Amino acid sequence: MKPGRIISEIPPFIRRRSVQCSCVHKTIFTFCLAACFSLSAQAREWTFLSYNVENLFDVDGVAIYDDYQPAKYTPEHLSVKVANIAKVLSRVDEGRGPDVAVFNEVELDQTPDSTVKDYKVWLESVKDRKLSDILKESPLPENIAGLPVEAFLLKACEEAGLHGYQIATTDEKPGAYEDGRAKAVRNVVFSRFPIKGVRTIPTFNARAILEVTLDVDGHPLTVFANHWKSGAGDAESELVRVENAKTLRERLNEIFAKDPNADVIVAGDLNSHYNQHWRYRQMKDTGINDILGSQGNELALRSKTADLYNLWFELPSNNRGSDIYKEEWGTLMNLILSRGLYDQNGVQYIDNSFSVLKIPALNADVFGRPVRWSKSSTPGGFSDHFPVMARFRTVEDGKKDRWMPLNQPSLVATGPDTPVRVDTSLVDLFASAVQADKLPTGTDLRDGSFDGRVFLVDAPASVDEKGYVHVQLLGKDYDIYTHNQDLRPVLRERAQKDSKLGFYGELCTYRGHWQFLIHGKEWLVPPPESVPHL
Repeated sequence: MKPGRIISEIPPFIRRRSVQCSCVHKTIFTFCLAACFSLSAQAREWTFLSYNVENLFDVDGVAIYDDYQPAKYTPEHLSVKVANIAKVLSRVDEGRGPDVAVFNEVELDQTPDSTVKDYKVWLESVKDRKLSDILKESPLPENIAGLPVEAFLLKACEEAGLHGYQIATTDEKPGAYEDGRAKAVRNVVFSRFPIKGVRTIPTFNARAILEVTLDVDGHPLTVFANHWKSGAGDAESELVRVENAKTLRERLNEIFAKDPNADVIVAGDLNSHYNQHWRYRQMKDTGINDILGSQGNELALRSKTADLYNLWFELPSNNRGSDIYKEEWGTLMNLILSRGLYDQNGVQYIDNSFSVLKIPALNADVFGRPVRWSKSSTPGGFSDHFPVMARFRTVEDGKKDRWMPLNQPSLVATGPDTPVRVDTSLVDLFASAVQADKLPTGTDLRDGSFDGRVFLVDAPASVDEKGYVHVQLLGKDYDIYTHNQDLRPVLRERAQKDSKLGFYGELCTYRGHWQFLIHGKEWLVPPPESVPHL
């Protein structure tokens, strides 16, 4: 098990060589400088990200799921949803965002005639208008309402400073799977690298696999965007995932037969944990481990006893998690690499760079859990999955029998058979809470140093004409919010009766408004007896 880390943008040996070159003859200096720039170009690093965005739908009123019909899902929901996704992406590479992003649960457009043939032209046509303003028009023009939803996400990325993406999607059409379920979502890839080929690979009872060939600095990289059948812990649905894995494995075999060291990334929501075979021993065969061949021995790639490596093994076992089910961490989002990403040719993985994009006070709550997309009348939230990501670069060695050096390579091909429990204990959380009444006069809670912190507050409170609760703290107004609907009337009653509130609250912002988020009845002081826990 290896600690995750990110290697610096310019390796130290390049910087040292540049200094040495400055001390020699001009001709040699020029030669060395050229060599330095060549090495730097070869080592150019970039980020690959995979993200299940939890049902990103358009607003044309034609949707498979009831939650995304006009009565429940509005243009405002879409505006907030894509802006929030872009906020998460903008936390990558110092605001530049990932160079390649795989998205799951993007709506399979039920009105396929409303297409965008050239996204660059479309972006140019709306460059002088904010997406939030475009989506405020009522009613929305047909040419806007029916756009494929990835167009809105692309516009949100542009507004967040994430530029230069091309888009690849499957060519699935509305219809039904083999079991009669309607097709609702599909896989999408955003890439700054030129897209040289796109293939849709139908798979049994699940979203079609999207195969995209990219030109990464002159080197081919094949990306497989997957979203296998759901129900990771169900033995019956595992039979379908086995078929999904067989479909992908057959295509991989074709690629590796031509080039055993082909550069390939398998990404997406496989609805399978990296240790599926060991976590659910009642399953005779699992798609991800037994059929696909995902495993955790990095050196097995060199010996050619395996051709795939799952990056979850880069992290300590108790840090492996990107989603939650029944208070257990899951690893349904996967990044699986081919042997070729470890050789000294073409695209190469940056050792130990795998990580989960978990951002406190943004897409993660105080317990470190995903802040899910809100289906309520008030839009907010992100996804029930955290994105996973890794770093890559290109190298020009050209010798496929040479392997990149590894720091503490993972040698354990299997995984633990017990899941990691979510720690929602309040003892340490409340013990470390900031006591608002002990802060120095003039403290600015909004300077960025307190974001995501838990506060113990006993402050004057009021209820406005819309029924929203507020408190006054250090001379400023803060909204009070809870996702627990049964707790909301309790908050209003206490604020009206006592004109103050005592509570533990997570400091955060929502749509530009500062607020304290109360996660459950235990967060009120004193806690009410009749309100269920969140």
